Amino acid sequence: MNFWDAPRHGGNSFNRLPPDQAYFQALKDYGASWVRLSYDKWQPAGRDFLLGDADGYQGLAAEDLAQLRKTLDAAHAAGLKVVIAPLSLPGMRWAQNNHDRFDDRLWQGKAWWTQSAAFWRDLAAALKDHPAIAAYNLINEPAPEKMGGLAEHASAAEMRAWYQQQQGGARDLPDFYSQVIAAIREVDPLTPVMVDAGWYAGADAFVYWPVALADARVLYSFHMYEPYQATSAPNMNRAKPYAYPGPVKFAGQQQTWDRARVEVYLQSPLQWAQARQVPASRLVAGEFGCMRRLAGCRQYLEDVLGTLDQAKLHWAFYSFREDSWDGMDYELGSAKVPWAYWQAIEQGRPDPLKRQATAEFEPIRKRLQP
Repeated sequence: MNFWDAPRHGGNSFNRLPPDQAYFQALKDYGASWVRLSYDKWQPAGRDFLLGDADGYQGLAAEDLAQLRKTLDAAHAAGLKVVIAPLSLPGMRWAQNNHDRFDDRLWQGKAWWTQSAAFWRDLAAALKDHPAIAAYNLINEPAPEKMGGLAEHASAAEMRAWYQQQQGGARDLPDFYSQVIAAIREVDPLTPVMVDAGWYAGADAFVYWPVALADARVLYSFHMYEPYQATSAPNMNRAKPYAYPGPVKFAGQQQTWDRARVEVYLQSPLQWAQARQVPASRLVAGEFGCMRRLAGCRQYLEDVLGTLDQAKLHWAFYSFREDSWDGMDYELGSAKVPWAYWQAIEQGRPDPLKRQATAEFEPIRKRLQP
């Protein structure tokens, strides 16, 4: 847990091919100290990587675990700490591996909770002694609220009222985390656990949690892509894309988003933590970013990072040298990628593009320096 006592800066790895040591070394050479690693795009031995099958967990897939260990070894050799971040759990298959359908089963019945706890107990037992591991991020961007009747970015009062109705049921995210953490602690009493807020890790979605989790080794993570209507891929396809800074639709209203609005929005997790005596060193911006081809992306990164650093929070940018989507790969600058990039994806070959420090990457690069 001592690793997290000082602000730690890193990047996300959501690649389709398992990264090698050179990949991790490149991130380390920029000054990063950790990487948030997702494996769900890797080729699985069965239906779902490591899980075997998210429709019924029977135990860790041995071939997949060996590949994960090999990747952790590569990160460790490069001097990076790793936070494991699965995109799927039993009863919650990641939409992109599920024919683009949101899988709500985990939030409909606690039998899936039991399977998820068993999965994490097994994974913690397998990885607890690996020197690269810095935390277990229990699930990426959970959204028990999505099919449960709570609007995204609802008011704090609406969120709290909703949670009072759901408390103790299958959509009770803090209770789910508590059950999974208890299973992990049966085999691993020491490794920190990272938990995302609800509604896809929204920075305003901790507000309904009445208390912090009981475990002392918990890190609380949120993601920052707001205003999503401006920062995301669909915006680039509009006849007239939303600009940043500028007016944009958020929570059903037209709002002006700029540095001041970013700061106000990101006060939500800080205020929640302060009210529950959770120190800033236990808060993590687990993802943030914007489309690199958006004219205001560099300013957006400056504004988000300036706010995070002022609060002395841990952060990991999205994403580092992603080989399946170029949208937030800032080392590529603002130009379109050549056909060779997409051809490599189709053929299952490594990404052929060279990366370099660019103006788009500069807000991140200059802050990664130790």
